[in-house]
Amino acid sequence: MTYRTLSEEEFNDLASRILYEDNHLLIINKRVGELVQGDKTEDEPLSETLKAFIAQRDCKPGQVFMGVPHRLDRPVTGVSLFAKTSKGLERMNEAFRSGDVHKTYWALTCSRPEPAEKELTDMLLRNEKQNKSYIVKSQQVPQGAKQARLRYRLLRSFDRYHLVEVELLTGRHHQIRCQLAGAGCPIKGDLKYGAPRSNRDGGICLHARSISFLHPVRKEMVTVTAPVNWPPFICEQEC
Repeated sequence: MTYRTLSEEEFNDLASRILYEDNHLLIINKRVGELVQGDKTEDEPLSETLKAFIAQRDCKPGQVFMGVPHRLDRPVTGVSLFAKTSKGLERMNEAFRSGDVHKTYWALTCSRPEPAEKELTDMLLRNEKQNKSYIVKSQQVPQGAKQARLRYRLLRSFDRYHLVEVELLTGRHHQIRCQLAGAGCPIKGDLKYGAPRSNRDGGICLHARSISFLHPVRKEMVTVTAPVNWPPFICEQEC
């Protein structure tokens, strides 16, 4: 199997963003616009780029395994976990399915959430043609709707935006984006869910801040935190 050769700049960039790696797992700090897994756009996904990186770094002959147990939306940044072995992939898939992976997100919202701390429970219905989810408000729940639960907590407010920590309790399509918008707090840059304007980089201010899980092989707890790369008025205040 032959993989493309990464430029020195691309190679060093990927290396600098690896947050955790062992024989079974690799966790990287994903950037805005990076595609985690291949889709109809046919753009090279991060999973394939990382295969090329591993092959080049380790002088690895043959095929490189890089499984995707979970995905982040393209405009979202932060912790993105990949499996380097089939055993790691199978066991992490099960951990995600059973809710044994704890994920925390940071969101910069356009409005201050009220109250400052709350658990949200909604029924979400996904529209695949629009690639968008909607909160079902009618008493008669349509087929395909799924319950979505999260907890949020206001960390601090700035002049125009508000930093909110979100703990996912379920994993639904566009769940955080949809539920925060439904609570009157669309995420900065998220035009699809009601933000007034886009971000210059085309992303949204939603960041997968941390992940905690039992290692699929060593059976030890692993916790990984990803630094944010938001504008200076946020980052200067130790986000």
